Amino acid sequence: MSKNYFMKIKISLLLILFVSASIHAQKSEPIQTDRPDQTETPAIVPIGVFQIETGFTFQKNDALSCTFSIPSTLWKYGVNDNFELRVITEFISEKINNQKANGFTPIYFGFKVKLSEEKGVFPKTSLIAHVGIPNAASKQYKTDFFAPDFRFTMQHSISEKMSLSYNLGAEWDGFTTEPTFIYTLTTGYSITKNLGSYIELFGFSPQYDKSKHNFAGGLTYLINDNFMVDLSSSIGITNNAPAHYFAFGFSFRI
Repeated sequence: MSKNYFMKIKISLLLILFVSASIHAQKSEPIQTDRPDQTETPAIVPIGVFQIETGFTFQKNDALSCTFSIPSTLWKYGVNDNFELRVITEFISEKINNQKANGFTPIYFGFKVKLSEEKGVFPKTSLIAHVGIPNAASKQYKTDFFAPDFRFTMQHSISEKMSLSYNLGAEWDGFTTEPTFIYTLTTGYSITKNLGSYIELFGFSPQYDKSKHNFAGGLTYLINDNFMVDLSSSIGITNNAPAHYFAFGFSFRI
């Protein structure tokens, strides 16, 4: 066969690949993340896609202590349309009464499963669950027990630019058998196609202690459909809550 024949085949294959890639790009949705707010999204990572969400946080706990998260990273993989696998890793540095400590906190393994799509007054809903592994941590941050957590994530579309999301769940810290109950409530608003904002109320309610409540807000910027950066902050609205935190981060998928 002639060289021209093979050249035509190569050009045809390239055109097919280009058209297929264009169709895929047109169908792909912008990245949806669980950061920067405390409210997790019910969205599932697309099939066969790795998504990495990482960020750096400075938190002023009280007058005597502060914590740096440098960084905290959520690793996600889409198994199918209804299920994703998740791993959480975090390296922290703490200062308490002029004493410093740093290291890796326990690694968390988990999943997110879609329960329902949004329909009328019923929200889009997913379930997230993890378990922290006691020995998968630096020596000073190992826990006595496995540390499970779970939360139901719900989302309503108020309009094309506004959404209402909320989470309900519980977590265990790995040192006691007592649960801490979790709630979050977030309103998200798209300022432009790429720039998003949110305000949020969230809290933690230990079984035998006073509840902690915080108010937060932040911005996200979508650089492209697969890459987003964020900036956020929070203040405590009860005396026992962390005084404030500042965070920035980025998320991408491959």
